[in-house]
Amino acid sequence: MQFDQAVLFTLFVAVFALLLWGRWRYDVVAFSALMVAVVLGVVPADAAFSGFGHPATLVVALVLVVSAGLVRSGAVYLITRTLVDSSRRLGTHIAIMGGIGGVLSAFMNNVAALALLMPVDVQTARKAGRAPGLSLMPLSFATILGGMATLIGTPPNIIIATFRADALGAPYRMFDFAPVGGIAAIAGLAFVALIGWRLIPQREDGVIRAADLAQYVAELNVPEDSDHVGKRLGELWQEAEKADVAIIGLTRDGRRLYGNARNNILQAGDAIVLEATPEALDEFRSALNLAFSDEKREGLLTAAGEGLDILEVVVPTESRLVGRSAQSIGLSWRQRAVLLGLSRQGQRIRSQIRRTSIEAGDILLLLVPKDTGPDVAEWMGCLPLADRGLTVTENTKTWLAIGLFGAAVLAASLGLIYLPVALGIVVVGYVLFRILPLQELYEHIEWPVVVLLGSMIPLGAALESSGGTSLIADSLVWATDGWPAWAILTALMVVTMTLSDVLNNTATAIVAAPIGVQMAQTLDVSPDPFLMAVAVAASSAFLTPIGHKNNTLVLGPGGYRFGDYWRMGLPLEILVIAVSIPAILVFWPL
Repeated sequence: MQFDQAVLFTLFVAVFALLLWGRWRYDVVAFSALMVAVVLGVVPADAAFSGFGHPATLVVALVLVVSAGLVRSGAVYLITRTLVDSSRRLGTHIAIMGGIGGVLSAFMNNVAALALLMPVDVQTARKAGRAPGLSLMPLSFATILGGMATLIGTPPNIIIATFRADALGAPYRMFDFAPVGGIAAIAGLAFVALIGWRLIPQREDGVIRAADLAQYVAELNVPEDSDHVGKRLGELWQEAEKADVAIIGLTRDGRRLYGNARNNILQAGDAIVLEATPEALDEFRSALNLAFSDEKREGLLTAAGEGLDILEVVVPTESRLVGRSAQSIGLSWRQRAVLLGLSRQGQRIRSQIRRTSIEAGDILLLLVPKDTGPDVAEWMGCLPLADRGLTVTENTKTWLAIGLFGAAVLAASLGLIYLPVALGIVVVGYVLFRILPLQELYEHIEWPVVVLLGSMIPLGAALESSGGTSLIADSLVWATDGWPAWAILTALMVVTMTLSDVLNNTATAIVAAPIGVQMAQTLDVSPDPFLMAVAVAASSAFLTPIGHKNNTLVLGPGGYRFGDYWRMGLPLEILVIAVSIPAILVFWPL
């Protein structure tokens, strides 16, 4: 073993051990290893930061921005609000949510897909009166599985595509992963929906009760051009139930209408009085194209043209708002802020929200121009609550956002434009059309993931150029000497899956991809089946909560323990191997 190989193997072992230990964040570990490698001379100084300009790094960052644009446009609400119903049986709910999650994660980052659907799943569990842990792990696994089917669904596929370009001169295209990854995903989703969820330990640790979610009394206005003018208020109740919103009344010309609210005929300018969480309020507004406030106040907000923020504040005794209403203090014209909702320890608010006298201890939900929240809170003398990432859905631009993204995916799939360029054009379009505010552009990029990729790619390249991957591949070939092709591919998948269960799946793909290529060269066969085996295996991290970010995301809300994952994850990994090997040999012959 040469000096460079010994140093790199030592560094990789140290990185893996530190990632498994979990004391330091993975991006710090990876970047530190890169710096050590540069100092020791095993990574050339002029190539130290080449990974940050690598196509894989750029695509991961761009996909996260595009995903945020799809959320802000209401594209995800459009899908989920028509398909999710808390009255369904648990198995049916898991099958539907898993299917939605699998399809979404095929066309957007699978971490982002889970982040979108997890609040929906938790709300559904709360309305159904069951623990979220019964459905959150299946949803996590479904989004991981769905990402296997396309180039952009998961970072390992992007990395594998770039290694294929180095080995054969051309990267994989958008749907080249579908024959193998798609079959594995469909089989996995069927297992999760029919059998897997029954293997999850049932406990109430992760139950989120209604009291844990801030419920506001709020008002939404019926615009002049609304399709709902002339309808009875009761006709909106079905959509309200889907969004988990309670309609509690109607206000007209500043006065609350009493009697049987269901039979009131809606008029332009009416304010529908609701009780809801901020997320549910925005979903209901987006679904019915309602307005946050009247045209005058909406005009004050949108005049800035830089987007809107949702702000939650608590009113202390010394606040200038105590004993006064939002209207009397001139909140809208003084601070260009609109009071959306008010939460008062479960009490029902009887008067119009903006005319209600505010008391100490009230929690206010405000709509403010972008980046003015701290100034508005300071002027009111209120204390901002922890940022929950609340956003305002631009529901008038839903189809524009879908159209831009769909056109980019189609163009990239047909080879008309390079994928990173296509995604970059989508991002530019989202900014120009104000689907995604310019100020938020960089907030949605997971910079630790970018640093991890940018650091590990040069290390992986150095391991390959030093002959380290050839050494590993030769050892694996030697260990499997005389085995049939399917057995060799199985061994490669098992080794890769094992690494992915204890490491970041991106790091696993970076290490395992060149090993697969080297094994193919040693056996004098096509690298494609080996790269496909690595791609599927690197994404199949189902045994632990640390192997994939999605599993980590559901750990707390689901009330899971470290040892819960393997119960459903182990048979799922065996199933993935069982269906993937034949598919690889059929669609990507040696």
